[in-house]
Amino acid sequence: MMELKKISDIEWEIPVEGGHRSVDPKTQSSGVMNVPARIFASEELLKSIKGDKSLEQVKNVAKLPGILKASYAMPDMHQGYGFPIGGVAAFDMDSGIVSPGGVGYDINCGVRLLATDLSIEDFVAKTKDVLHDFKRTIPSGVGRGHKEKLSVEDLKEILVEGAEWAVKKGMGTKEDLERTEEGGRMSVANPEDVSERAVRRGMPQSGTLGAGNHFIEIQKVEDIYDEDVAKVFGLKKGQIVVMIHCGSRGLGHQVASDYIKKLENELGVEDLPDRELISAPIKSELGQKYLSAMSCAVNFAFCNRQIIMNYVREVLERHFPGVKTSLVYDVAHNIAKIEKHDVDGKMKEVCIHRKGATRAFGPGRDELPSVYQKSGQPVIIPGSMGTASYVLVGTDESMKLAWGSAAHGAGRRMSRSKAVRELDGNEVKKDLNKKGIEVEAGSIKGLAEEAPDAYKDVDEVVRVTSEAGLARPVVKVVPIGVMKG
Repeated sequence: MMELKKISDIEWEIPVEGGHRSVDPKTQSSGVMNVPARIFASEELLKSIKGDKSLEQVKNVAKLPGILKASYAMPDMHQGYGFPIGGVAAFDMDSGIVSPGGVGYDINCGVRLLATDLSIEDFVAKTKDVLHDFKRTIPSGVGRGHKEKLSVEDLKEILVEGAEWAVKKGMGTKEDLERTEEGGRMSVANPEDVSERAVRRGMPQSGTLGAGNHFIEIQKVEDIYDEDVAKVFGLKKGQIVVMIHCGSRGLGHQVASDYIKKLENELGVEDLPDRELISAPIKSELGQKYLSAMSCAVNFAFCNRQIIMNYVREVLERHFPGVKTSLVYDVAHNIAKIEKHDVDGKMKEVCIHRKGATRAFGPGRDELPSVYQKSGQPVIIPGSMGTASYVLVGTDESMKLAWGSAAHGAGRRMSRSKAVRELDGNEVKKDLNKKGIEVEAGSIKGLAEEAPDAYKDVDEVVRVTSEAGLARPVVKVVPIGVMKG
């Protein structure tokens, strides 16, 4: 049992053993915590958090070289590979590291929200038809590819250009790019750092949804908590919106696998607190190559969501000629990147890892589009299938609390294998239909894996996120139709 110190009703700390220390970060031991671990959670959320190894993982992250301030965990935290899902950490550019375990296998798994000018009254009679059209138009499922396969040259262009590639091909607008994190493109991406196998896996998968927790969800705006910010975001009560959740597919998974193996072969795992935290110094050749390859996968994911959104727009136009749509925002979940933050009163570049966590920048950050400069960025927190999701806004306080970060979803409380053992996919579908939610799914097993009961209470996650000051709720949306991968 590790010490878990209560800071408040929604914040906890695993202290540095023996108290805070002053150490040379270049020689610090990986077996000793260098900073405390901070967990944002309520008593209720802690019950499920304590059921896996995520507290041990957030503590182990605190032992990594060059880590700054603290190892953070968001309210939706649960066990992941290396970092806990919901883990956030920043590293000093000179003494710190970059770790694939701090990003994950589904690099730039993320979510975007598309607003429409349709009301629930306009839409409800066509929900089933539109959902079926989504399923017919957008390929989904494990390893599932698109009929229009890309050439190697096309794929490598996407790895460099990200969502810009799709927009250049007529699949979006300049405004879409402005409302995508990083403008839909990481600039340090070099396809030469991506293996041929990863390229081959990505070629048929651009514009495809994948499987697992990936989804396209038709939602209505049910509640407004901040009228002024909701207006800036283009959201109003009773409006139809579409949420898209997916990532970098097989390409990102292969990039992670390739570099975990490279790092293990070149650096070994003997001195690590957990072999899944294999890492390289940020400025080392291998560290730079991983950041480049990871950025390629990030760009692939941004382009993937842009193409899927274009298909969504085409389907909506078929059923509602003249429909108007606008992207609210696209946020990345699994990513490492260089950002400027206040470190001991000075603005410094640091390497931020967000693993199952969302950037939540407050007003005035240069990275935000002009439309969100005064409000702060949209923060999108999906619920589980059949529950509400939320759009929040980043805060100045979040910049000080956890490097401008917030939760990324409800967070699992039950593994997929346990969900399949304990839940019946057919019953899940019946329950959703009783709530008036149409469902298109790849399999009954998939429905069981992604059932609402397999996830934490998203309302509680958002409450803690809000009370902690990580992000502030703007609107609540509820599903009327769900397409699962």
